[in-house]
Amino acid sequence: MSIYYDKENLNEAIAKLSKCSSLVVAGEVRSLHKQLPCITQGQGFSFMGIDCTEAFKEFNVDHVCDAFSVILQMALVLTFGSATPVVKVGQMTGQLAK
Repeated sequence: MSIYYDKENLNEAIAKLSKCSSLVVAGEVRSLHKQLPCITQGQGFSFMGIDCTEAFKEFNVDHVCDAFSVILQMALVLTFGSATPVVKVGQMTGQLAK
């Protein structure tokens, strides 16, 4: 567990994150569980796009939407190029404790 010496800054970050909506919904997780077995049997591709925010100030809805848009565009190219279903997974993470 990380140790945060600036408690005021920590509490501000927690308050901001608590107001953000979830990036994952239960239906998407269930869908992924259904699609992954097909991928392991060669009936499609899995495409994972990752964006790692370097600073807390960069974490905002516009940044996430822009990254998600790029991931979808890349998956679209893969889908049409391969003529095979593509399971898209986006990972939005951050090194916010720096």
